[in-house]
Amino acid sequence: RCQTLPVRGALASRLTESCDDFENEAMTPSEKIDQLIAKTADWRGKTLAAVRKTILSASKEIVEEWKWMGSPVWSRDGIIAVANAHKGKVKLTFDHGARLPDPDRLFNAGLEGNQRRAIDFLEGDKVNARALKALVRAAAAYNQSRKKTPAAKKAKASKNTARK
Repeated sequence: RCQTLPVRGALASRLTESCDDFENEAMTPSEKIDQLIAKTADWRGKTLAAVRKTILSASKEIVEEWKWMGSPVWSRDGIIAVANAHKGKVKLTFDHGARLPDPDRLFNAGLEGNQRRAIDFLEGDKVNARALKALVRAAAAYNQSRKKTPAAKKAKASKNTARK
């Protein structure tokens, strides 16, 4: 059981952690996402759960993470997508979405940027699992294509050494 320790001075509010915050830190990212979905008890929680299920079914190598003070993140060799439940929507942002093929036109937000693209799910929207899974796989493939092989790193290192 955690206890809140008394702290005096100007930093007291920043240094004092509640038991909930402490217990939340001990949770895995998947458990934190489970908790977020459970706390978001309306249509947004159901949508977030459907999005999560679809993303995880796209590849067994996808890893769930918890970043930026409360955002579910899915990655494989780099970030694939970040989800957030907002007041009137669930936003799924693909980190390198501008470089991904989107034949089913799932992207409907952030279209003006040169890196990210997003899908805003509004109340009543259905998750197109087939198209979303294809988009997630394309994002994972893009991340893998950017990954340098050990041989390429070694060649670059020897090239830089030769210049000196």
